[in-house]
Amino acid sequence: MAEKNINNQEALDKLKSIVDQIDVGTICSFGKGSIYPHGVPMSRQEVDNQGNIWYVCSAQSDTYKNIENDPRVSVFYADPKNYTFLSINGTAKLSRDQARIDRYWNKMMEGWFEKGKEDPNIRLLCVSPQEAHYWDSNSNMVVNLFNMLKATLTGNIEDIGREGDLNL
Repeated sequence: MAEKNINNQEALDKLKSIVDQIDVGTICSFGKGSIYPHGVPMSRQEVDNQGNIWYVCSAQSDTYKNIENDPRVSVFYADPKNYTFLSINGTAKLSRDQARIDRYWNKMMEGWFEKGKEDPNIRLLCVSPQEAHYWDSNSNMVVNLFNMLKATLTGNIEDIGREGDLNL
């Protein structure tokens, strides 16, 4: 796999592309007194122009409580079928911005919040990436397996994809 570190706007575009493609990432927060991270899958609402990733969560969730005490988070996105992966470490902020809640609200959320978008437990979780690393190929799994076999035989790793840091 060839290394290609990406900077600035190109890095932001790559991060947004992967997050939008995969949608659901595992957010890992750090609970008080636990030596292991607490991970939950969450669907992103948007990646804003600064590269912040927005989610909707509940004030009653362990993730919310963990972030109140420690804003460090790690987020992992994986699409094994297309061999696309993203690892993010950053900080999280919690808010109750009603305008954003209104913008992000959809029918799926009604199952999570009994009182609708006015539910007092609705919170926004904003992850600001501090570091990110991606693994990506432009092919599906069958083509990737063939390219890996070819790379093993020829020594040419350029064909099996790219990986690198996203310097936002």
